[in-house]
Amino acid sequence: MTTFDKHILSRFLTASSLLVVLLVVFFVVLDYVEYIDDFMDRGATIPQIFGTYYLHYIPEIVKLTSPLAVFLAAIYTTARLSQTMQLTALSMAGVSLYRILLPFGLAGVAITIFMLWFNGMIVPRANSTVLSFQYEYYRDVPAEAETSEIYRQISPSSVLTVGFFDPGLETGFRVSLVEFAARQEDQHKHLVRRIDAADMTWSDSSRQWRLRDVVDRIFLADGVQQTDSIAVLDTSLAVLPRDIARSERDAERMTIPETRDYIAALERAGVSRVGRPLVEFHSKLAYPLANLILILIGVPLAARRRRGGHAIHFAIGLFLAFVYLAFQQIAEPFGYAEVVPPALAAWAPHVLFGALAIVIIRHAPN
Repeated sequence: MTTFDKHILSRFLTASSLLVVLLVVFFVVLDYVEYIDDFMDRGATIPQIFGTYYLHYIPEIVKLTSPLAVFLAAIYTTARLSQTMQLTALSMAGVSLYRILLPFGLAGVAITIFMLWFNGMIVPRANSTVLSFQYEYYRDVPAEAETSEIYRQISPSSVLTVGFFDPGLETGFRVSLVEFAARQEDQHKHLVRRIDAADMTWSDSSRQWRLRDVVDRIFLADGVQQTDSIAVLDTSLAVLPRDIARSERDAERMTIPETRDYIAALERAGVSRVGRPLVEFHSKLAYPLANLILILIGVPLAARRRRGGHAIHFAIGLFLAFVYLAFQQIAEPFGYAEVVPPALAAWAPHVLFGALAIVIIRHAPN
């Protein structure tokens, strides 16, 4: 790596870091002004607001603003090099735009890999605290997980019913599990077993459910019913606490592996609409690419000297970044509703603007 590469990287990374900090501060101030009435009306204290809520909200803000920050930093760094004639000197020395783009591209790849880990592993953990805070102190927020009269199909032949589920205790009350099977005489499914319990509690250590005060009924083909009463029964049901108390924002709290397993559990349970968690899963993988793509768009745009200097570069850059990020926000609801395939809704903006980046680079003056 040459001295000039190090010079570019130093200026670019410094500008990116500063812009991320400024955007985080701006976002926090804007959010606080919008929701201060909710905080005050519902009794949130200043230590709770800033020490709990916004402290854990910062990872989500960094995730959302990092593409814009690195894009503006790339434009600013390149425009400064252009305005001070350094790019002209390099061009006259036979250095192509592709070579100048190399340190930016390497930084973009490193940032993309880091944000893939950050978005997929760190942000979901922080979002658990953020969403819990919002459910408690925001007026207008999507309903928390359903907790009463819950029905879950946990296999093609079994259905779980829970009268009430406490997510905090990971305990369900008034529990019934019914199993069906086809009989040889008519090939239709009949009730073959029913387990009723006063409650069931999840054990993290054993990864099992513990049922108490159990009544186990087996229904034979001749109509005879066998009944057993069991004080405690440990069972490995193919369902986790999060599968019982589901909400539309569950995937925001989950890491990439957890989201994948969650979707698989939903599909096993026969849930017909899994658009939102699928979009969230693919977005965790696709969104970090925006950092690299916007860098590859920003550098060639800013490399050309234009009348108007930095202002015109930033105007064009902000417009393209707005269109790119807005396209993502517009596409995702179509994936939630499964109007388009969820994977397509998550990846299409990045594929489209990735192609645009290639076109811009190919047509940029060398």
